[in-house]
Amino acid sequence: MSAAKRSEPEPTARPELTPFVEGDFHVLGSGLARDPQYNDRRLETRRKLLGLAKVFGARAQAECDLALEPRTSLHNPHAFNQMQVRRLWAYLVRPKKEKTRLRQTLGSDLGKDLDAAYRNAFLCAAIENDSFEVSLRIHADAWYDGQNMLRRIAGGGFDEWRQRLDALEGFRLKLADWKGEWICGALTREKLEDFLRFYKPGEHALAVERKFPAPAGARAECLAPEFPARVVAELLRLVPLYRFAAWSQESDWLFRKS
Repeated sequence: MSAAKRSEPEPTARPELTPFVEGDFHVLGSGLARDPQYNDRRLETRRKLLGLAKVFGARAQAECDLALEPRTSLHNPHAFNQMQVRRLWAYLVRPKKEKTRLRQTLGSDLGKDLDAAYRNAFLCAAIENDSFEVSLRIHADAWYDGQNMLRRIAGGGFDEWRQRLDALEGFRLKLADWKGEWICGALTREKLEDFLRFYKPGEHALAVERKFPAPAGARAECLAPEFPARVVAELLRLVPLYRFAAWSQESDWLFRKS
């Protein structure tokens, strides 16, 4: 999941929680994902995700004093998505002011491409044909956030990192596209040390994600009126881990000397 630079503006959406319906999942199936006649229908879903992200963003600011900027993915087949829309997502990244601060830390050469969301740690809500996902993601290209996290862990933050992960029961820590998973709520020191032996910022993506299964005929949980509010609550649960990992003025371990 990434977001390359593109000229298409974000759609309009009010900050509100609109329940998902069967069609939101159905139009992402393999039979319709390439069909442009469903673009308008997918745009409806995109707007729902953006409205949800705006609600979460407002709560993150009010309750956690964390500023995040919401964006969404393309709803129409495009070269960027291999001419098919199998997944739609809203993601929240550090705002422009924080990107400017990070550029000043990295320098102009290393920090020149920060506008692309996949070069930043971000929180995500994503819908596919058969599932709904809530996650924190650090792509390989967001190496400075991954490196910031590793330096904080190495600087005495291992136990805090483990505690924040274990508070996320229902989520899984994942490394790139590896089959191995580290189950939050049941993490031992040995398991996390094993993860750290393999994880290399700049080479591997990292994700902490929760999947809500939504196969055709069994989507009741994700279609419930209260589900969007539940997604916001799950995103809020990820905020402490995001703040621990992502570079910021309050968590600046990027070039700190030990």
